[in-house]
Amino acid sequence: MIASRHLLPILLLIASALSAGCATDPTTGYASTSLYRSDIASVAIPLFTNDTFHRDVEVELTDAVIKEIQARTPYKVTSQSRADTVLLGRIRDVEIEQISKSRLTGLGEEVVLSLTIDFQWRDQRTEKPIVARKSFAAHGLFVPSTPTGERLELGRTAAVQRLAEDLVAELQDAW
Repeated sequence: MIASRHLLPILLLIASALSAGCATDPTTGYASTSLYRSDIASVAIPLFTNDTFHRDVEVELTDAVIKEIQARTPYKVTSQSRADTVLLGRIRDVEIEQISKSRLTGLGEEVVLSLTIDFQWRDQRTEKPIVARKSFAAHGLFVPSTPTGERLELGRTAAVQRLAEDLVAELQDAW
């Protein structure tokens, strides 16, 4: 009997703490609702266009974005004729910059690959853009010097993956 008398205030305290932490409106505090729009069910992602001379980066980026959307959002990736929205992207620039070099050989020790895109996520039902970004960039570091001898593709893959993650984060509903 004595234990139940102390148990009730503890349970009430826990219940009030949990209810104070969540809100249905994200602007008023923490929310347990989805980060993504509920009025959208599907998205089409045509192959990104590539304005650079770097081959197949558009294929790698489009594939990474599709996988991120499937893994992190409630949206279904489908054909453009059946989708509620379409995500269009254009690769504007791929830059490779040496950020440090060996004192002994003068060869690059750390190199960063920067990938810059423009993208637009558009509602096909209204033809209005939902999100549009210009000069959206991500970077990937690789070490081509001995003993690691990492290849350029490692830096490119790192930049592509980071860009896909950041792009999908931009698709979250506005708070």
